[in-house]
Amino acid sequence: MAAAMVAWRLVGRLVGRAVGPGGAFACPLTRLAFPAGQRRRMSGASPVLVELDERAGVAVVRLQQPPVNGLSLALLTELCLALQKLEDRRACRGLVLTSAIPGIFSAGLDITEMFGRSEERLGEFWRAVQQLWILLYGSRLVTVAAVNGSSPAGGCLMALSCDYRIMADNPKYQIGLNETRLGIVAPFWFKDALLNTVGHRAAERSLQLGLLYSPQEAFKIGLVDELVPEEKIQARAAEVMAQWLAIPDHARQLSKSALRKQTLDHLLMHREADIQDFVRFISRDAIQKSLQKYMEMLKQKKAYQVVSIGRILWNPRVRIMIRVLVRS
Repeated sequence: MAAAMVAWRLVGRLVGRAVGPGGAFACPLTRLAFPAGQRRRMSGASPVLVELDERAGVAVVRLQQPPVNGLSLALLTELCLALQKLEDRRACRGLVLTSAIPGIFSAGLDITEMFGRSEERLGEFWRAVQQLWILLYGSRLVTVAAVNGSSPAGGCLMALSCDYRIMADNPKYQIGLNETRLGIVAPFWFKDALLNTVGHRAAERSLQLGLLYSPQEAFKIGLVDELVPEEKIQARAAEVMAQWLAIPDHARQLSKSALRKQTLDHLLMHREADIQDFVRFISRDAIQKSLQKYMEMLKQKKAYQVVSIGRILWNPRVRIMIRVLVRS
């Protein structure tokens, strides 16, 4: 009964109304579900919005950096700070990671962070990418990804880092680690996270071919745990969260650590070498030329927009251009 009540409170939190055990919506959320002092918005006008329900012990973390939640250094920094604050807050037991931008969870790494940057800045950027994965993958919290839009490349990595993945069942959406389509090799820790989730054969095909999966395909290989109609994804995330929180924290956390420690330690022991490999690779003339060509193409169009690796890979003209440049 206690777990059921938590589920209904979280359903109300995520869909924006207070609900009772019978499922009927009551009055607005701020009046019933979260009395004064219980519901706190931990971030304001930033690329990351965090709302913590102190009674339920659950935070909802929404990415809100238009147009595609590209993982810029600013967004990565804000997200890492928010995750660390929640990790340190003992009253917080779980978080739901989702997007405030319709149709996109995150399109991956912000390409502008990789073009024309100094080696020092590239290293700083990649360290932030590493830190995000370390915080999410090794979190003591129950982490649920509510994937309410497309999630290629780094967006897929964020979802993979969570304990449970729910995806909106929309055939227009895609998810996957598609770096090879840009001539980029996914780092070993991307590979490890995918391998641990979908198994060796599916990971081989995914990484070598740079596959992007529809929600149905992602569910079939185990990349996501379940599919729901888009309008129900937040409510379902709340129900799943309540199920996981019904397990004693210490038992669940120790089990999680036992399963994930080796993968985490692999990066922690080789972190500096991984940064150096990234900086060396991205600094290559062929890679910089391909990024420059694409950004010039954007500027010839309408107003400049921040773009990401995942978004680039949806453009077949750019894939052909990059392939030629890398071969040369």
